[in-house]
Amino acid sequence: MTVELVEVVRSGFRECVHSGSVVILGADGEPTLALGEVHVPIFPRSTNKPMQAITLLRNGFEPLDDAELAIATASHYGEPDHVALVERLLDRFGFDEKSLECPPDLPQDERARAEALPGPRRVYMNCSGKHAAMLATCAVNGWPTEGYLDQAHPLQQAVIATITDLTGEPETDLGIDGCGLPIIPVSLVNLARAFAAMATAAPGSPERRVADAIRANPRVISGTNAPDLLTMQATPGLVCKIGADGVHAGALPDGTAFAYKIADGHDRARIPLTLAILHRMGVEWTAAHADLAAPPVLGGGARVGVVRAIPGVV
Repeated sequence: MTVELVEVVRSGFRECVHSGSVVILGADGEPTLALGEVHVPIFPRSTNKPMQAITLLRNGFEPLDDAELAIATASHYGEPDHVALVERLLDRFGFDEKSLECPPDLPQDERARAEALPGPRRVYMNCSGKHAAMLATCAVNGWPTEGYLDQAHPLQQAVIATITDLTGEPETDLGIDGCGLPIIPVSLVNLARAFAAMATAAPGSPERRVADAIRANPRVISGTNAPDLLTMQATPGLVCKIGADGVHAGALPDGTAFAYKIADGHDRARIPLTLAILHRMGVEWTAAHADLAAPPVLGGGARVGVVRAIPGVV
């Protein structure tokens, strides 16, 4: 069973409730809070991207800099700096946009979407950085670049092995993510443990390199006013990554970690819940955290309510 986690209050009236499951781990890797179905596998969606990037490093991919490694983990908004990084990565390994097997899309950022020409493109798709880095890894290893999405492709077999290693999740049937790649079901407990392993890994290891690249480039992995950007800017040392349909996971340098899934997948529940979790984890509260934790509900352009984590639950 899921648990009520976030509420929308309008004019003193509880208008909506978002339920889900959440786990918080102590530095020893054991749960200090477990609400809902934390041992049941979910599709982590893009929360898997850091683990996919670790696979690429383990298999010979060498980014030009931390920004290039960050774009390989990104759910980017398709803004000009994001597109430039993807195109630089493609060009560096002798590929062009046609080599990408993710679907064409428009930028998520409103300004970039308004200026997008000639329309949907593969490089605008939020997963295009990951796909470009996967092509680069195929080139490094002499693997076929056509059909790199296929579960049987050597690259995807390496991804499956890495995620199984980092999460300890038993192998099971795979799904297909929004970008066309295989997606591996993982429980929230094991997803949080994987993020803890990244945050506490030895400097220079693939796990730590990915964590450090994300910490140093929160805008690259997301975009203007994106949840991951705002949360990491407010919380130094945090490494985190959202996934579609209400998934989020992250860890602090001491190995404390969290993961959750909002049952209805609604984005408005994400930031209030993440901030409440960080507060529960002992993060020192600042004005930036307080502002993020209670986004307004508007009526006639004025604040008439709030979206908030339900008091006393997390």
